[in-house]
Amino acid sequence: MFKKILIANRGEIACRVITTAKKMGIATVAVYSEADRDARHVELADEAVFIGAAPSRESYLVADKIIAACKATGAEGVHPGYGFLSENEGFAKRLEEEGIVFIGPKHYSIAAMGDKIASKKLADEAKVNTIPGWNEPIASADDAVKIAQGIGYPVMIKASAGGGGKGLRVAYDDRQAHEGFDACRNEARNSFGDDRVFIEKFVESPRHIEIQVLGDAHGNVVYLHERECSIQRRHQKVIEEAPSPFISDATRRAMGEQAVALAKAVKYQSAGTVEFVVGKDQSFYFLEMNTRLQVEHPVTECITGIDLVEQMIRVAAGEKLPFTQAQIRREGWAIECRINAEDPFRNFLPSTGRLVRYAPPPTTMHAAEKQPAGGGVRVDTGVYEGGEIPMFYDSMIAKLIVHGTDRHDAIAKMREALNGFVIRGVSSNIPFQAALLAHPKFVSGDFNTGFIAEHYAHGFRAEDVPHDDPDFLVALAGAAYRRYRERAAGIQGQLAGHGVKIGEAFTAVVKGQGGAHAFHEVMLRPDGRAVHVELGGRTYQIESDWRFNGIRATGRCNGHPFTAQVERHGLWTVVQHNGRRIEAMVMSARAAELLRVMPFKAPPDLSKFLLSPMPGLLVQLAVQPGQAVQAGEKLAVIEAMKMENILTAQQDGVVKEVLAQPGASLTVDQPIVAFE
Repeated sequence: MFKKILIANRGEIACRVITTAKKMGIATVAVYSEADRDARHVELADEAVFIGAAPSRESYLVADKIIAACKATGAEGVHPGYGFLSENEGFAKRLEEEGIVFIGPKHYSIAAMGDKIASKKLADEAKVNTIPGWNEPIASADDAVKIAQGIGYPVMIKASAGGGGKGLRVAYDDRQAHEGFDACRNEARNSFGDDRVFIEKFVESPRHIEIQVLGDAHGNVVYLHERECSIQRRHQKVIEEAPSPFISDATRRAMGEQAVALAKAVKYQSAGTVEFVVGKDQSFYFLEMNTRLQVEHPVTECITGIDLVEQMIRVAAGEKLPFTQAQIRREGWAIECRINAEDPFRNFLPSTGRLVRYAPPPTTMHAAEKQPAGGGVRVDTGVYEGGEIPMFYDSMIAKLIVHGTDRHDAIAKMREALNGFVIRGVSSNIPFQAALLAHPKFVSGDFNTGFIAEHYAHGFRAEDVPHDDPDFLVALAGAAYRRYRERAAGIQGQLAGHGVKIGEAFTAVVKGQGGAHAFHEVMLRPDGRAVHVELGGRTYQIESDWRFNGIRATGRCNGHPFTAQVERHGLWTVVQHNGRRIEAMVMSARAAELLRVMPFKAPPDLSKFLLSPMPGLLVQLAVQPGQAVQAGEKLAVIEAMKMENILTAQQDGVVKEVLAQPGASLTVDQPIVAFE
């Protein structure tokens, strides 16, 4: 067994690997860039080595620096995590040549599965179901149209070296096939330096289901059941679960056996994932193999009780798998939500900055530890309160994982955990996750990879968040206000006859857009430790542990447990529950009467400015003062979280003034250009 290993990664996955290594008594070495000097993975590791500037191409992607760090610290093996160099065959081979163990598959297995065309041929030879298609590189758009006609529309046009949604088009007719081929080839050439494109049958109402496999150096390969990953936004997974609510036991076994056959065909030694696209008739076809640990591996750990990182390390050290296929259990139901630093109400634009408050929900499960009976809540993260979410890497804040007795129990646990996840300082996608979990189609398991595109075609808005009882949020604001009044009434030294009187009848004003507030008559009465709230003809008996300096509020409403978030912003009380958010101000009936006739102060007109829609780096400014621009013309490029965002003119105009220069770090809504 290794005495010391280096983790060639950052963030939550580096922390996750360190946790298992510590359990196994293995010393760990972290590597870090300029942006990660104070990162959590650096703190957790036994040693840390600085490897360069913040951009990953100057640090985490430089193999020479990783190898030098291994030699300097005496690390015998490297765990690559996911992303960065995890599926780089050249890196795996270099390590082997330097006498350092790559804690992952052999370089030849990575090479065999890394090319989509070559991997499909191998899958065919291993008797794995593959999608009908043309597996040779296609020379021209005219050839692409002929091939598409032969396969039958709809078809999917894919770049061989594609990934992350780049180099991918679906065509339903000859014109779309012609245009899609050219677009895919250009994207692939620009993104990957490889313009080979192939075509395959597009499976309608497809589900994305993947099989976790594990192989050792002694020829043993097993599958650890499946993960359902169909809830995706722009080809990026949002929610994953295990098992799948869709496939039958017979399909599960057939997919598992084919995944094992493919892994054996490439002499696979480590944890890996065989991805399948599954049609509505449960027909399934090989998609690709990920020769690394997946982001969503915790859901498999929950239902099987197997620590996948530990098995990767043991296999790399030459040990045999300690279990057979028949010994792998499947218990309960697990769901993972990716908590990302992005603003779902601004088209999921990246949100970087300092985590002013970061308080995950209480956890009962932990990585690398034995699963508790009955399941629980687990959080895998690489951040901490007061830390930064840098603009240079991906947007993940944490992975929230729950394990329940069945799917219904797991969904309920996840909704409650999301309610208690406190993040301030950056925006997060928690409201969107809450809306997905409450959607009837998700709850019933009736969805496919087009679910988000279909149900949120025009983006995500606050009104898209369903709630069983919106008045509960108003009642909670009323209960919090009652607590404030009690505290004010209890202050000593109040002038006789002029002390604070609490009262019972109030008006709760819920803030609306453009000053269109909603007014609710409420009665607030004390009832022992609880507050008795009457609102809209209903009664809410609210008992809570909420404190004035806190945010998370847990308690009981009419005998039922709840978790919500309550905080004061000036005179307004902000309440969040099940993804819904309101701002309410509780006041006397007379004050509410006066508020109704107050004129609304409209926000300033900013239509003459180009505003930054996100925090990020201004990498290019395409205009100068006095320049006339037309609607749709490129004005600026902002880089945030590994993505370039092009800002265009919304209408014709003339540039009056440039307010930010290339190289500037921008905040949300910071003016970049002023127009005449």
